[in-house]
Amino acid sequence: MSAPDTAQAGPAAARLSGVQQALTALLRSPSGAVGLAIVLLLVIAAVFAPLIAPHDPLRMASGPRLSPPSAAHWMGTDQLGRDMFSRVVFGARLTLQIGVIAVGISLTSGLLLGLVAGYAGGWTERVLMRLVDVLFSFTEIVIALACLAILGVGLVNAMIAIGIASIPFYARITHSVVLVEKNKPYFEAAIAAGASRLRLIFVHLLPNVIPTLIVVGTLGVSTAVLAAAGLSFLGLGAQPPQPEWGFMLSSSRDLIARAPWMMIFPGLAIAITVLGFNLLGDGVREVLDPRQRAR
Repeated sequence: MSAPDTAQAGPAAARLSGVQQALTALLRSPSGAVGLAIVLLLVIAAVFAPLIAPHDPLRMASGPRLSPPSAAHWMGTDQLGRDMFSRVVFGARLTLQIGVIAVGISLTSGLLLGLVAGYAGGWTERVLMRLVDVLFSFTEIVIALACLAILGVGLVNAMIAIGIASIPFYARITHSVVLVEKNKPYFEAAIAAGASRLRLIFVHLLPNVIPTLIVVGTLGVSTAVLAAAGLSFLGLGAQPPQPEWGFMLSSSRDLIARAPWMMIFPGLAIAITVLGFNLLGDGVREVLDPRQRAR
């Protein structure tokens, strides 16, 4: 292998080795391993839902109405004869969409706000962070409801509303990390060396903010899933006939005594998903934080 090929392969091999080490450390963590397994099962269910689900989740009269769990319908059927197992499996797709879109909106926007406020300082920092403080004075669900009042009901609008409601949280975390990094010797040395503003932000500050946001974002997915389920339960998120777990809970509340499986299985799906992302977030925190690994 020539010298240029060796030079190019070196960083790539180092990155691959770093990823392998991080994955190994994650699997050694009990919480991380369990959380990763749950999340992987959720991803598999979402990707291969048409192959896993035995029935069309929207097809009525797939079986007898309000049939209890049986060999033909593992999780029973609902009041329209739709297969509950198929609806729960397809609901994993919506759950992943909710987590990715909502956290993507809030994390990206909060990251930009926190970086600009923390680096610029002065009046820019005061104005931006006071706006964040004003939003912090309201709970996320209130902000989400206000956004839905403007955007209208629907699952897509609910994702956007949840993302907007979480922006202050990510902005405050990013701002705090930036303030810490700005006072470190390496950053002062970069300023003394004449580094440009873009280099200071994207080369020196951003890489040190990303690990913290990865952990917080992983934990934030569970919050987004719960918030979306709550909005759908109130009739402001998913609309019929979407197989969304929160909406399935809402549609079964009048039948809980007659058909408890209609509420049990979607509720378990939400609980296991939230638990999985929380455990995965704890595992990622242990991998990325040396102080956690040292304990």
